[in-house]
Amino acid sequence: MELQAVLMAAGGGSRMMDLTYNTHKPLLPVGNKPLIWYPLNLLERVGFEEVIVITNKEVQKMISTDPKTKLDVKMKLDIVCIQEDADMGTADALRHIQQKIKTDILVVSCDLITDAALHEVVDLFRAHDATLSMLMSKAHEFTETVPGQKGKKKTGEQRDFVGVDGTGKRLLFMANEADLDEGLVIRKSIMRKHPRMHIKTGLVDAHLYCLKKSVVDFLADNKSVSSIRGELVPYLVRKQFSKSMNSPNVNDEADQNLKKKDGNANVEIQILSRDEVLLQLTRERSCWNDHRGNMSEAYHGGRLRCYVHIMDEGMCYRVNTLAAYIEANRLAPKLFHEPAVHPSAVISVLCLIGADSIIGASCQMSDKTSIKRSMIGASTTVREKVKVTNSIIMSHHRGGGSVICSNAVIGRGADIKYCLVGSA
Repeated sequence: MELQAVLMAAGGGSRMMDLTYNTHKPLLPVGNKPLIWYPLNLLERVGFEEVIVITNKEVQKMISTDPKTKLDVKMKLDIVCIQEDADMGTADALRHIQQKIKTDILVVSCDLITDAALHEVVDLFRAHDATLSMLMSKAHEFTETVPGQKGKKKTGEQRDFVGVDGTGKRLLFMANEADLDEGLVIRKSIMRKHPRMHIKTGLVDAHLYCLKKSVVDFLADNKSVSSIRGELVPYLVRKQFSKSMNSPNVNDEADQNLKKKDGNANVEIQILSRDEVLLQLTRERSCWNDHRGNMSEAYHGGRLRCYVHIMDEGMCYRVNTLAAYIEANRLAPKLFHEPAVHPSAVISVLCLIGADSIIGASCQMSDKTSIKRSMIGASTTVREKVKVTNSIIMSHHRGGGSVICSNAVIGRGADIKYCLVGSA
């Protein structure tokens, strides 16, 4: 592959602390596989042979030594550790590995579970010689009851406003509701070049990005940018129509704000590729254009270009909340044709297991036990007359319940629904 793959797996899972208090987020079991396995499998299926994994020492140790976290991938894993208390954002993490980056990159979050056609994002990046291409999907409304939150008021997230051109591929505008003081303000420089723009809401950023190597170099010079999603992507989208891209001595408002944060900031992105001369000659001698309505040159002469692929169908989840974790355990196993009951599991003939349940390796299901719509982790023992409904049980448990954390013990005859049980 001409892209280097980078997997972000250092996040602490602050929005699902009930689960990540004792288990690191990348190692949370989803369908009897560690969460980190799903993006690794996605990369391996499309042909990547090596991936840079940014994580912490505890996760590295578990991956290397604990058989329960065996990743079962053939790719070479170049694991780079950062300190857990370093408070590094995703852009900080890219800056940390700058010396390892030799070409353009594909960045994926460890909490992404999707069956998206990855080539859709990569092809946009290639075809338009883009600075950024990214994956987004329609927001999901989770219908399952979240354990421990019965009766609690659901807090809605701030909406993203995403502007695209008529093709639905060129990313023209991006703003979060929290950053808007009065209303949407669209710059004239955008409207002059793209008088018809579609504003979309109800989309989720999948945290999958193709980025030019020059963007990583830009981050090395601008240390005030900490987050890819919160700072870098909005900056690149705004910068597409900045006067300073064509006039090096002119700085727009985005550049000025960046310089306020970092007095040493170098706000110019060196986006020229090694084939820029040939690409420019091709555009001049071709009748192809990326837009309609006027005879302006391709891309209106812009050299920094951002694109987005929006999934209309299929599975695309960010497993970053308890509700998303529950939903992922329902649906993720359907992506892969594996037996619902592991061959090493010992199941009593008097045990009732629903077709929509998953039983992990070395489990023991006792007499008169009922398992419905549940995921049972490896090496779990469920005692007699226990009912497990709508539940996720992590590995090495004795009992049954809803979301049960490591080393919990639940006695005989228990009937637990929609509860969150902490570790012993």
